[in-house]
Amino acid sequence: MSDSDVRLRAALDQVPAYVPGKPASAPEGVTAYKVSSNENPYPPLPSVLDVIRDAAGAVNRYPDMAVTALTQALADRLGVPAEHLATGTGSVGVLGQIVQATCDPGDEVVYAWRSFEAYPIVVALAGATSVQVPLDDQARHQLDAMLAAVTDRTKLVIVCTPNNPTGPMVTHTELERFLDAVPSHVLVVVDEAYVEFVTGEDAPRSLELYRDRPNVMVLRTFSKAYGLAGLRVGYAVAHPPVAAALRKTAVPFGVSSIAQAAAVASLAAFDELKERVDALVAERTRVVEALRGQGWSIPDTQANFVWFGLGERSGEFAAAAQEAGLTLRQYGSDGVRATIGETDANDTLIRVAGEFLGS
Repeated sequence: MSDSDVRLRAALDQVPAYVPGKPASAPEGVTAYKVSSNENPYPPLPSVLDVIRDAAGAVNRYPDMAVTALTQALADRLGVPAEHLATGTGSVGVLGQIVQATCDPGDEVVYAWRSFEAYPIVVALAGATSVQVPLDDQARHQLDAMLAAVTDRTKLVIVCTPNNPTGPMVTHTELERFLDAVPSHVLVVVDEAYVEFVTGEDAPRSLELYRDRPNVMVLRTFSKAYGLAGLRVGYAVAHPPVAAALRKTAVPFGVSSIAQAAAVASLAAFDELKERVDALVAERTRVVEALRGQGWSIPDTQANFVWFGLGERSGEFAAAAQEAGLTLRQYGSDGVRATIGETDANDTLIRVAGEFLGS
């Protein structure tokens, strides 16, 4: 029997590969910085590391499948009922759960593009169809165009705010008007992986919007601001029928005991973590101002990264940064994203960008 006799799903032919951020590398004698994956440059807090070490001693046991302690901690912090919460292996894991719960083959999922690279992957895996609505010339969502793209086959709409990889947020006013117009049977996912970094005026108050809209869910993660990317834990806030569907489609025991303990400890230490978030936001402001001062047109980022809409010159810029020891994230011929990292990494980005523009 040849390999071709094995019958795999035809839907896999439509699944694009996820391209992770490249690891740090640099020419000899040059300091290497990885700013390609929107990771938090700070290591976990000492108090969180202590909890991780303690939890590691019990990994011979299965984790709490109900994620009880973390669910209650989130309920207390967010002011929502515990039955409105569901967890998963990062926000992308939770997103995969909701696509499985809502989409049959041929159903449609509407989202902006370019946006989070995992969206077309999880949609294609379900055999559903992506409906990608272009961003505007400011790299922002066009919510009116997304609304116009909703059809009888639409099961899900995803709003990524701030948008990854371009950075702008959707305002509360825009989002409220949009949600009021979306048909009530269409589930809207407000993906807020970077919500802790948002400082803009009229920022979305997503939890306020979800409360009286059963077709709205909020998606968040511990990977970015909380610095737990390697432990894979995210969560959703949704009304009970949707939250129950998320729990039903979750991988059993998917969120490890270490991840659960670290997330609970991180919530308890958020005031301390907030100091780090504030420092990254200050660095973001410094970098954006410096780049704009050089003549760059940088979108109004509300996340922990900046976007260079370089088009066909994207590869050239990424290569120039790599020569300086800075590993960026290139998105084909659309543009390049750079995470706000260590101060020295940010200084290198400013220098490379200035030299590139000058050339």
